[in-house]
Amino acid sequence: MILPIGDQPNPRGFTPWVTYGLIAVNVAIFALISLPLMGRGANPADPLTEQYLRTLLRRFGTLDPALITQALREISAYDVFVLRWGYRPAAPSVITLFSSLFLHGGWLHLIGNMLFLWIYGDNVEHRLGRVGYLLCYLATGAAATLAFAALAPASAGHVPLVGASGAISGVLGFYFIWFPRNKVRLFVLFFPFLVDVWLVGARLVLGFYLVIENLLPFFFTRQGGSGVAYGAHLGGFVAGVVGALLLDRRSTVGTERAARRQALAEPWGTRAAEARGDDLGGLLAAHDRGDLGAAALIYLDLPAEQRRQVAAAVVADLGDWLARQGQTEAALTLYRRGAADHTRDPQLGRLLLGAGLVLLYGKQAPASAYPYLLDVLDVGAAPELQQAARHALADIERLQKLRVRPRERS
Repeated sequence: MILPIGDQPNPRGFTPWVTYGLIAVNVAIFALISLPLMGRGANPADPLTEQYLRTLLRRFGTLDPALITQALREISAYDVFVLRWGYRPAAPSVITLFSSLFLHGGWLHLIGNMLFLWIYGDNVEHRLGRVGYLLCYLATGAAATLAFAALAPASAGHVPLVGASGAISGVLGFYFIWFPRNKVRLFVLFFPFLVDVWLVGARLVLGFYLVIENLLPFFFTRQGGSGVAYGAHLGGFVAGVVGALLLDRRSTVGTERAARRQALAEPWGTRAAEARGDDLGGLLAAHDRGDLGAAALIYLDLPAEQRRQVAAAVVADLGDWLARQGQTEAALTLYRRGAADHTRDPQLGRLLLGAGLVLLYGKQAPASAYPYLLDVLDVGAAPELQQAARHALADIERLQKLRVRPRERS
């Protein structure tokens, strides 16, 4: 058995109330509604019971009276409830598109989903914000359900889909894009030969989930049905990946605009805007005379072609100065632009370190800082930069929930 039990790093000083709320709602619905109904037989006089029986007959294609009688005895009130509130591709409804996300088939189904949401949800919620996270959770859940409807064989059209796994797969898709260098703690149990906790790269774990646990079974059970909505899992994951990429593009533009507004709002920014030039020569002249505010504003306005001509060391100087002024958005924009434009420059480590430190200490976002700090070590930066990165990584380690020292696996 291999079971994920946690991840790292996690947000600093952040309580993921929406994630906890979703877990609480799912558990409450199961305990207060689903579980009691599972213990009660269906009402034979209820028209929905007859409809449920017809669904079984369509699925299995039998009119054997003995089997019908046995099915009537075994149908629970929850089966009928799921027929009403689960999503059926043959009878689509906006209400069931979302109500189905909060119903589960049993304790194991519920616990597995909530464990994944607890592990991966906090980082994504911190990145999206509470309202954005809730909207994306519901949107990817709806996308997952529609993917299931589109991919399911015709024989499954009347079979209701329930479970939060499609929405949670959407969360995993966001996580896959935004936290590529995070680690997942896996509890490994092959008793009595092996009992251990391993630390494995998040993308490796999520890639295994996507391909081995969903994509391959989807193709192998395409017609036969397995009771697992692989199509919903795949649809939710893809929706999360696409959503993360689209939001990244929008966020980049918004962050750069916010950086310029933030800089101009400062007294030095107003003076710099009045004194600065408007081209690459003006930037270099401002940098050389120590007018770093003016140089930073020019840099923020440069077209990409001229921006790439600014030396990495100059960009790092401007980013460091903005960081000292408390201009976190502007500093982060310069570090990121510089790192993207100078991937082979000896000063790359300085830019990566600057971005990591601003994210960690300025924006309290250790999970976002983590890959930048690791990259400082990977690019062979100067020893003093690597030492600073290791110190910051140690600070991140001290912030983690469920701190254990597992064996690391690549």
